[in-house]
Amino acid sequence: MRNIMVLNAKGGCGKSTIATNLASYYAYELEKQVTLADFDPQGSSLAWLKARPNNYPIIHGLDACRNPVRTPKQTEVVIMDAPARVQGPELTQLVRRVETIIVPVLPSPIDIRAAADFMRELLTTGKVSRNETRVAVVANRVRENTLIYQSLQAFLKSLKIPFVTTLRDTQNYIRAEERGVGIFEMAPSQVWWDLEQWEPLIRWLRSKRSQGV
Repeated sequence: MRNIMVLNAKGGCGKSTIATNLASYYAYELEKQVTLADFDPQGSSLAWLKARPNNYPIIHGLDACRNPVRTPKQTEVVIMDAPARVQGPELTQLVRRVETIIVPVLPSPIDIRAAADFMRELLTTGKVSRNETRVAVVANRVRENTLIYQSLQAFLKSLKIPFVTTLRDTQNYIRAEERGVGIFEMAPSQVWWDLEQWEPLIRWLRSKRSQGV
């Protein structure tokens, strides 16, 4: 069973957006049995699931903030939406659950500074420090022709972990969230640019480099 977590101690960086779109990718594109575990008290991923149309591939939801993480037996992929402000022993416990972590970072000075502090802690944590859990970063909600994006890009490239892709700031993600779908389930003519931006992340997730093996 594949276990992937979207994680960043900084709130508001788009963890739920990436988690829900990953869940839809595995369920729709790869026809996997997917469980979406929401560890965040805000429950954004579970709210997305409630809006999901009945005629789309089923994604099982799990309120991991309030209940033990017990996935259905047929589950092939678990996508975990981590809470904000996680650190110390709680961070170590979360890292133990997964072999792959995706860290989204926004293009703002506050987010870049917070990410620098968080990455220092994450890279010395348990399975990550032993290279048993692999980490990659994603630049999220980006407008590329800006000075702050250049600063974010330079920062992410300076990290000793893969900087796999940049996801633009677009209303497509908001439309998908409202409907309970992912961009992979929307009309290709509407989201072709976004699908291209996701391709490097999907390619990395499919590789052995992302799985600690």
